[in-house]
Amino acid sequence: MSGEVNTVATRRGRFAVSPASALVYFAAFWAAVFWLVPLLWAAATSIKPEAETTLVPLRWLSDNPTLAAYREVWAIGDIPRWIVNSTIVSVIVTALTLALCSLAAYGFSKTRFPGRSWFFAIIIAGILVPSQVLIVPLFTQMSTLGLVDTYWGIALPQVVAPVMVFILKRFFDAIPRDYEEAARIDGAGHLRVLWSVILPLSRPILAAVGIFTFIGSWNNFLWPFVATTDPSIMTLPVGLGVVQSVYGIAYAQNMAAAVISAVPLLIVFMVFQRRIVTGIAGAGIKG
Repeated sequence: MSGEVNTVATRRGRFAVSPASALVYFAAFWAAVFWLVPLLWAAATSIKPEAETTLVPLRWLSDNPTLAAYREVWAIGDIPRWIVNSTIVSVIVTALTLALCSLAAYGFSKTRFPGRSWFFAIIIAGILVPSQVLIVPLFTQMSTLGLVDTYWGIALPQVVAPVMVFILKRFFDAIPRDYEEAARIDGAGHLRVLWSVILPLSRPILAAVGIFTFIGSWNNFLWPFVATTDPSIMTLPVGLGVVQSVYGIAYAQNMAAAVISAVPLLIVFMVFQRRIVTGIAGAGIKG
């Protein structure tokens, strides 16, 4: 009998939630609701006839749902080409960001050189510089190099990511030096240690940084808009922005364009959500 009581108590203990945890869950639930409602509204509006988008009172669902808005957006824009452009640019930005930020983070975390703290502070101070301030000098530089209306001209200015250097450095700091010292005894240099020891141990955070970088590059509108004039080289956000300007105040078409832009990112998140959560949790524990 006592054994059964203990088993029931143990089971209750497993499902018991403290008041603090309950408050966190409650706040997270409503944050998710507030985040999800605009997305659902955009999706619902995109399948309404245009005449129903401004009805008063507002209605969530249409009596006559239609995909006309999607067909019109698809017909006026070169969406497949823009998706390919966004993918190419985002892959370039992600690969270069991971490579350069990993090197920088390793240098600041695992090596000692004069002025290390000052150089790191200068890099972190870059977080405080608004990207809009750099638009004119960046465009002048890309124009001088002949990189306007090219993938490299769109991608290179997005590679600078001080916050990613900071995140990776914090993670590298938590990796025990025993692994590094063991590799050095075997004759490994800095690059070998980074490639064979540090990076394999940092896969969760590298995956998270890579995915966030990819998403940020995919969503970037301002710089690709400035750096492109040729429709064939436009990224998806820029191309859909042009489509929206053609329609003006046409809510169904605008919402359809927004949904088309968001769907690839939702797919990326659904595929890599476990790696994203693992990377964030790992960063929090290690940091």
